[in-house]
Amino acid sequence: MAGGSGVTVLGVYVTDLAFKAARQPAMGETLAGSGFAMGPGGKGSNQSVAAARCGAEVRFVTRLGNDAFGDIARRTWAQAGVEARVTALDDQPTGAAYIFVDERSGDNAIIVVPGAASTLCAADLDAAAADIAGSRVFLTQLEQPMEAVRRGLSLAREHGVITVLNPAPAEPLAADIYPLCDYLTPNETEAAALTGIAVDGVESARKAAAAFLDKGVGCALITLGEAGVLLHSAASSEHLPAFDAGPVVETTGAGDAFNGGFAAALARGEDARSAARFGCAVAAISVTRPGTAPSMPSLDEVQALLLRVN
Repeated sequence: MAGGSGVTVLGVYVTDLAFKAARQPAMGETLAGSGFAMGPGGKGSNQSVAAARCGAEVRFVTRLGNDAFGDIARRTWAQAGVEARVTALDDQPTGAAYIFVDERSGDNAIIVVPGAASTLCAADLDAAAADIAGSRVFLTQLEQPMEAVRRGLSLAREHGVITVLNPAPAEPLAADIYPLCDYLTPNETEAAALTGIAVDGVESARKAAAAFLDKGVGCALITLGEAGVLLHSAASSEHLPAFDAGPVVETTGAGDAFNGGFAAALARGEDARSAARFGCAVAAISVTRPGTAPSMPSLDEVQALLLRVN
């Protein structure tokens, strides 16, 4: 067990440009939308903000461009209490993302361009080795190059730090990545892409989770949207239902809310089941609000929801 405190996150920041409409336009078509919003995003940044707002001491390792979007990133982290470990580049832009939001359901489709963060490499993790070693949890995703992901997980493992990989967006993982993961946190689509097992409910999620354990993962947590999460390890397998925190406004960032909340709870010393329930509560509140990082709830809000449902 890690002897450090807090969470170190490796990941990407992008400025989200969200467009709301009844549907996506076809190629060559111009469609009138019903709303627009610009705000901070990127899975790693969102997860950092979620963890920090949930009370964790958070350090975020990334790269930015020297531009206006980079300034938004720094303000976002300062407001949330995230300590930035940033390399700034003059020849690369800060990342950006196009988000289509269905005005009826709140569902979304996203295109991400990581910009400067696409140049993250092993050297960035070596520079942050002391932060990783001093943490209780290391959390990362797949929006940055795999070289950086592998080095971060390896350094964390060397120092006895709990490792969490959110394999999003889904892409093939080398066999040596899985054994570096104490926890793997895919959603249904990502689990299916990585295992070849169609995931459409708890039982099929359990089959996919077993496949992850066969690959060397310590514990698989497959998020199931409004159906909650499956927590599956060699010792136990349990379906944890989602919480109802109110009407769904937008699902963008729900997975990031779960992962940030899960990591924050692990950093406090909670066990996997308790941390997963905490993550579900964070996600439940986040989807009742628009945006990604701005939708992340405070620790008090999450604890109040948990008290109501217990």
